[in-house]
Amino acid sequence: MTQRSDQEHAIIKLLRLLGAAIVAGLLVGLIALPAVGSAGMATRDAADGFKNLPDDFNIQPPPERTTVYSADGQVIATFYHHNRESVSLDHVAPIMQKAVVAIEDSRFYQHGPLDMKGSVRALITNAQEGGVKQGGSTLTQQYVKNLLVEAADTPAELAAANAPNVGRKLRELRYAVNIEKRLTKDQILQGYLNIAYFGASAYGVEAAAQRYFSKDASQLTLPEAALLAGITNSPVLYDPTLHPDHALQRRNTVLYRMAELKIITKQQADQAAAQKIKLHPKLPKSDCVDSKTPFFCEYLKYEIMGNPAFGKTSKDRERLLYRGGLTIRTTIDMKAQRAAQQALARRPSHSRTATEAMVKPGTGEIKAMVVSKTYGDSVKKGETTLNLAADYAHGGNLGYSAGSTFKVFTLAAALDKGIDVGTSLPAPYSTTVSGFRDCKGNGSAPWPVQNAEKSKGKSANLQTGTWESVNTFYAELEQRVGLCDAVKMAEAFGLKRADGKPLKQVPSQVLGANEIDVTHLAAAYAGLGARGKYCTPIAITDVTDSAGKKIRVPKSKCSTAVDTETADEVTKILQGVLTKGTAAGMGLNRPAAGKTGTCESFTCAVFAGYTPDLAAAVWYGDPAAPWANRNYNVFGKDVAPIWRASMNGALSGVSPSSFHTPVNDFGNLDQAKVPNVQGMPVDQATKQIEKAGFSVQVSPRAVQSDQPAGTVAYTSPSGGSQTDQATTVMLFVSNGSGAAGPGRGKKNGKPRKGGPTFPFGN
Repeated sequence: MTQRSDQEHAIIKLLRLLGAAIVAGLLVGLIALPAVGSAGMATRDAADGFKNLPDDFNIQPPPERTTVYSADGQVIATFYHHNRESVSLDHVAPIMQKAVVAIEDSRFYQHGPLDMKGSVRALITNAQEGGVKQGGSTLTQQYVKNLLVEAADTPAELAAANAPNVGRKLRELRYAVNIEKRLTKDQILQGYLNIAYFGASAYGVEAAAQRYFSKDASQLTLPEAALLAGITNSPVLYDPTLHPDHALQRRNTVLYRMAELKIITKQQADQAAAQKIKLHPKLPKSDCVDSKTPFFCEYLKYEIMGNPAFGKTSKDRERLLYRGGLTIRTTIDMKAQRAAQQALARRPSHSRTATEAMVKPGTGEIKAMVVSKTYGDSVKKGETTLNLAADYAHGGNLGYSAGSTFKVFTLAAALDKGIDVGTSLPAPYSTTVSGFRDCKGNGSAPWPVQNAEKSKGKSANLQTGTWESVNTFYAELEQRVGLCDAVKMAEAFGLKRADGKPLKQVPSQVLGANEIDVTHLAAAYAGLGARGKYCTPIAITDVTDSAGKKIRVPKSKCSTAVDTETADEVTKILQGVLTKGTAAGMGLNRPAAGKTGTCESFTCAVFAGYTPDLAAAVWYGDPAAPWANRNYNVFGKDVAPIWRASMNGALSGVSPSSFHTPVNDFGNLDQAKVPNVQGMPVDQATKQIEKAGFSVQVSPRAVQSDQPAGTVAYTSPSGGSQTDQATTVMLFVSNGSGAAGPGRGKKNGKPRKGGPTFPFGN
């Protein structure tokens, strides 16, 4: 009699605690007892409430981490709200599955949504202990609770999912009943293993196996499985990186529970329990701070967060990126990226910042994006999270001057209007030019302008004025072309101010008065490399969600900025910049063109250039105060070596491609016939071409040809063609393979119009 009284007293005490076990006991009453009679009014009301709960529980997959890949398949970044990678049950070691079931719900495969036997046992045990020592929740109920927690969007929803009351337990059971009807036991176990929290920012068993042991969940051993299975009961207390002693005790509790259930033998439990915890932790990496390409990562993040294609609202887009389990494949080329990083590390002064972007002509694909500063938020360490290679919409600042790299668009506008290359205009050291009108017809004050250096003569033409980058000549040329048309040509090549506003229509725009970013500048020069075809810069090529479904991503928009002949003529003139102009000696081991740019008062410098395969733009200066320091005294030619080193590295192993020789007559000067040196030794061929007035470069890679090995297979431009003497003739050397190369300047047995185009070499 006394014993019964003590048990009743304990049960009453437990009822007052309202712990997990009492909830389970109440649910036993709700299911096992009728809603009248001995169950009492309270039980009947609770049962009615239970019946009225909706049972159509929508099982949403838990948030997954997003993984970002480079073009060649390397992981370059991850984004996640929770570090989780869901796996199928057959990817989880069987011993791990058994360990979780043993310690959390040993009768999981025998009972339904509620384990009445286990609940009663927990009720009695907790009553005797005077507190909650055992829980009555099944694995299915725990799975439901985790789903509700993960689905919570607001603090109120999260509080409701964790509320220590009967209502929460009733809801969990109602949903558990629904889930048990819809899913198999293995599916439920799989769902639980993927959603449970294992401490140390590891959600799901796969992330936990990687976090603690740097291995897949399929490779877990008995001691490792027991350790992980024990953590979910108290993820902080049993975290082995924080509390190794508690974790060890909990692991051994799991081991001996498994032995008690005959899953393993007592001897196996003893042997495993005798082992120390052996961790091989791997810290999870998230967001751009841990990315191999942090500033490109920042660009990509802003592209997704700001583009309606990835969600109607910014909140939708953020949820997709951080919770959607996306697989994002990008345009970034790790070889080009490393080449740019190495080149920027050798910048003239480490007290100033250099930034570079590379874009593939004809596609708009961003191949590299680098800032010489370390990515981070420590100002004291000189770090920055500002993407100085990008515009404001992609995490950048408000831009910086492009200097004289902007002259090429006025040059293109002049050629497009039919102004001859040989047109001579005044080029004094200083002058004042008037008569400018913008696209609305508004005039501007007379513009006083002077050269960075004294020009070599009192006049210049489109060729010499570009090679020497003569400011006064270009002021006169812009006045003749028309300010509006010059600006429109720059806009046709995708240029706008870095703050997103249209280019300012002021006379000094030809000298880089508009603040831009190197990504759009590189894309504009890529348009010249693609013979006038401009393509908007893109970073993403493919996106799939966690279910493998494709998400439509914005594609590059391509348009004709200028006709091919005009673009080819601009290219021919810009090739001379690298051989006879302001960047003489900065050519590549392949056909290349480019333009230097120097900012006002020599406070910053720019260089932009291209081949048919790749374009790049480099900026160098102080982005925080580009006009403040007047002691920089830096010129565009000073940063050309950065461009040269990065381009050579990015294109190493890529067969050189040739530019096209313009067919139309633009009033070319100093033209001569390229000697036919096919089959000659390289030294002899070089002397003959130089004698004709041309500069010579030899391609570093031998090509397939029926000419003897070591002799000239063909040239670009081809032998016999008329071309400007400013053109650099590229010699391609035969490897003697016997296979006739396609660069012989013929098509269907006839000379190719406009010189050869080599189909190999991208």
